[in-house]
Amino acid sequence: MNDKGQSILEYSILIAVVAAAIVAMHTYVQRAVQANLKMVEEQINAEVVK
Repeated sequence: MNDKGQSILEYSILIAVVAAAIVAMHTYVQRAVQANLKMVEEQINAEVVK
C-alpha cells in the first residue's frame, strides 16, 4: 500500500511541476503574441499612411 501512496505523491508532484512551468511560460508567450500583433499593426498602419 505504501508504494501506491508514493506513486500518487510522485504523480502529484509531476503535475504540479508541469502546471508551474505552464504558468511561467504564459508570460513569455503573451509577450511574443503581443509583439507579433504590434508588428502587424505597424505594417498595416504604414500601408495606410502611404
